[in-house]
Amino acid sequence: MTHAHNATPPKPSPDDLRGVGVALAVYALWAISLVPAALLPLTITPLHLAGGVALILLRTFLCTGIFITAHDAMHGLAAPGHPRLNDALGALCTRSYAGFSFGELRAAHHRHHDTPARDGDPDWHDGTHPGFWRWLLAFGGRYMRWSQIVIIAIAHNIGVRLLGVPEPQMWVFVWLPAVLSALQLFTFGTWMPHREPVGGHTNPHAARSSGFPPWLSFVTCYHFGYHLTHHAFPWIPWWRLPTGRRALVASERTPTPSRTETDPGRRRPRGTPG
Repeated sequence: MTHAHNATPPKPSPDDLRGVGVALAVYALWAISLVPAALLPLTITPLHLAGGVALILLRTFLCTGIFITAHDAMHGLAAPGHPRLNDALGALCTRSYAGFSFGELRAAHHRHHDTPARDGDPDWHDGTHPGFWRWLLAFGGRYMRWSQIVIIAIAHNIGVRLLGVPEPQMWVFVWLPAVLSALQLFTFGTWMPHREPVGGHTNPHAARSSGFPPWLSFVTCYHFGYHLTHHAFPWIPWWRLPTGRRALVASERTPTPSRTETDPGRRRPRGTPG
């Protein structure tokens, strides 16, 4: 029989630089996608229309990718054992995403892990309005800063006035994907995992995971929909979450009372698949 302590994914080794490679690859693809964003004509010919829609979807996915990369850095997973490199990668991604401060986001994210779905959780709704749109407004209001608007305005004007990018392209292919990415992250990484089910949450993380197969989990939010797995094993990077989910589900199926996703001395409540 496989017990939870045997099924628990190991923590990354300090000399494991795969996270650096993944982070750089995601960021490079995002940066490269800025080239067609600046050059693709905004016309309604079938070819340009199809290309424009495809580019918006691709850039939305890559914007989500650099934020998920920053999220891994918040847990020290972009470059395990190399805190300066890890934090530099995280800061590069948060600033590129929407002018966020990496330090502020990291502190807020760890408060989320400490107090999930209750008072003190910056990702939680206002306590009385759990609907999607009211929750989204409360969520966004806690994170947006005037300094970000200034940074975005500066980046916009550099693109338009110094680099010669047509302004419509900036709005449609640069900023629209960032907004859609924020909706994607909120929907699959906050609202769906942490909204309270009928009967209330049944685990200390107040979280649940999507039942998506790995390919769909990747497409929707870089496996961040496997959210209970992330809270149970916060030391594994996004690209190993499917493996962690299998370990969590395996531990739940093991007929022994000495299992839980976080404490081998307690049994995890049923009805909360990883």
